[in-house]
Amino acid sequence: MDLKKIKLNSALLTSIASIPLLAWSLNATSAEYEVGQKDKQFTVLAMTIKQGDTVNFVNQDPFFHNVFSLSDASFFDLGSYPEGEFKTVTFDEKGQIEVECAIHPSMLMTIIVE
Repeated sequence: MDLKKIKLNSALLTSIASIPLLAWSLNATSAEYEVGQKDKQFTVLAMTIKQGDTVNFVNQDPFFHNVFSLSDASFFDLGSYPEGEFKTVTFDEKGQIEVECAIHPSMLMTIIVE
């Protein structure tokens, strides 16, 4: 067997085997944040996070909220949920995200994903 082919196959196998480790290490560095919904406002009006980070939107009001975004970087609608519950969004794309509540139009916040 050709020694060059053995070295090439070994290098390729090592590269392929490291892909799950790389994915795990990227995921291991992600952070989790909490944004409350209290008194018909978000408890955080603006925040900067990193790509892959997660935000938990916690309803702290005695009525329903519906958190959504129509932003290109992150399009989501968490649906309506009551006090004490939370919904989670992981932000995989970089950009600026405008977050709103469908029930309370005065509720606005901005998330910048770097």
